[in-house]
Amino acid sequence: MSFAARSLPPNPAQCAVRAAMAALAILLTGCAAIQGQKADVDAEQAPRAAYELEIEAADALRPLLARHLDLARFQLAPQTESITPAELDRLALAAPAQAPTLLETGGYFDAKVRVTRGSTDPGLPRLVVSVDPGPRVVAAGVSIDATGDLRSAVDARDDAAVALLAAARDNWPLKPGEPFRQSAWNSAKNETIARLRAGGYPAATWRDTSARIETERREAVLDVVAESGPLFRFGELRIEGLERHDASTVDRLATFEPGTPYSERLVLDFQDRLRKLGLFEGASVEIETDPAVADATPVTVRVRELPLQQATVGVGVSANTGPRVTFEHQHRKVFGSPWVAKNLVELGQSRRAWQGDLISHPVPGLYRNLFGGKYEWLRSGDELRRTASARVGRTQDTERIERLYYLEAIQERLTNPVGAINRQAVSLNYNWVWRSLDSVLLPTDGITFSAQAAGGYAHSSSLDNGPFGRAQARLTWYQPLGQSWYGVARVEAGQVFAALDVGVPDSLLFRAGGDESVRGYEYRSLGPLRNGALASGRVLLTSSVELARPFSARMPSVWGAVFVDAGNAADTFDGLRPAVGSGFGIRWRSPVGPLRMDLAYGHEVERWRFHLSVGIAF
Repeated sequence: MSFAARSLPPNPAQCAVRAAMAALAILLTGCAAIQGQKADVDAEQAPRAAYELEIEAADALRPLLARHLDLARFQLAPQTESITPAELDRLALAAPAQAPTLLETGGYFDAKVRVTRGSTDPGLPRLVVSVDPGPRVVAAGVSIDATGDLRSAVDARDDAAVALLAAARDNWPLKPGEPFRQSAWNSAKNETIARLRAGGYPAATWRDTSARIETERREAVLDVVAESGPLFRFGELRIEGLERHDASTVDRLATFEPGTPYSERLVLDFQDRLRKLGLFEGASVEIETDPAVADATPVTVRVRELPLQQATVGVGVSANTGPRVTFEHQHRKVFGSPWVAKNLVELGQSRRAWQGDLISHPVPGLYRNLFGGKYEWLRSGDELRRTASARVGRTQDTERIERLYYLEAIQERLTNPVGAINRQAVSLNYNWVWRSLDSVLLPTDGITFSAQAAGGYAHSSSLDNGPFGRAQARLTWYQPLGQSWYGVARVEAGQVFAALDVGVPDSLLFRAGGDESVRGYEYRSLGPLRNGALASGRVLLTSSVELARPFSARMPSVWGAVFVDAGNAADTFDGLRPAVGSGFGIRWRSPVGPLRMDLAYGHEVERWRFHLSVGIAF
């Protein structure tokens, strides 16, 4: 079968469709052409190397020149902004003069710079900047003086003014012999004027500063004169933000009075005490720096109060006592009086406890009165201890020192395979903590020392009654080692002083082992053996050495650590045999304190043990 095609007369509708399709094709072709032209324009505007540039200089100087030298900045100019050959010649001629000016900021005042040309590609010029920095200028020394009230006070031999000016001179950061750099020069001036402002002259400014470069001796002779302005003195307190608490609560935390010479340290200490009080979410302390009010500058205190009541429920786990649930409640003005009530309940596998405290708002002398009670149910191996206590006393917290003294009564029942023992004690106690740290929250440099002393009378159902004394001390040393290593060393010792037949409560005796003692051993698992059972000792000695460093510069808050712990509890120091634990761990320096995860090997028990703890123990 076959078909034959034949011609038909044109249809008007079909002609219209064909015309529309032709117009659409022309339009699309035009769009594609426009897009192609736009792509060509974009490609021309993309950054491209207009010439090659090589900087021959010391590694420490090359980044400075590559960032600020005009030849380097114009190298990758867009095609539409590319420089002409004439402009390139101008930049090449200017570089030997511009580069030394940049190098002077780093202490090089006799640099020799030359620019040479050469290229393997005729269409792409190649420039070489060769730098001979010459000898570096060093600081020769500094002359520091002052005018204004500070100068007058020094001339009158005022002790505080003499000490302040001497401290500015002794602590000048740019020491003789150090390279003279513009950044170091500016930093030294800023730090020194800040010291004068913090020392009583918050309106101080620089009257004159000069750095005379003696090129022949390669030294910079420095001379600075400060205009101190008036000595400021504290005026009235202006407190903002109080709704529920009394102004006296804030007033009593200030260690200065109207008329006291201004000190930034006094202001920061006051602010820190307000934040640590537990009544405020935030606190700031500021003064007026207008010289017109220098004789009595107002002190503005702004606070944000925490809720009147607060309850917290927590679920956690401790390497010492296992899993636990906690409930904490605070009332910051119980019964409308200036007292804070705290209650903490802990329910755990090996420990169940309640602690309640009633603490006053601050009273004169930075003291706070307290009443407290505690109950603890603690299982350690085959031993069960139930302890109830009550105490009354006072506490004081200053910038570096914490004090706590109290009268305490203890009732205790101890049950083990040997039998049950009831013991009681009444004692007078004094606790003292001293800190000198770069950071209380995340220390890396400094020392802490804590000491406890107690004396009282003990009563026992199985041993004799009689007087006793107790002492315990703990020293921790933080020390940076080189650029990235940090060391921590700790030693702790304690002793109970009493006749051997006096039955002192077990909670006042000592055991070792656990996170803050000897890692690699269970909590309270180290002590003397009596009749084959573990007991608490009358002496304690533990120590620890740890090295740590950040894993990398990209994770500065995550550290790795290695450590060795040793110690034990015993009846006498002569009979104490240290148990050793060693291992490694990870530290996360979190905003609330260090989180420590350790894997430690107990050499006496030949076992590995995992330890987890948060915070710093003082």
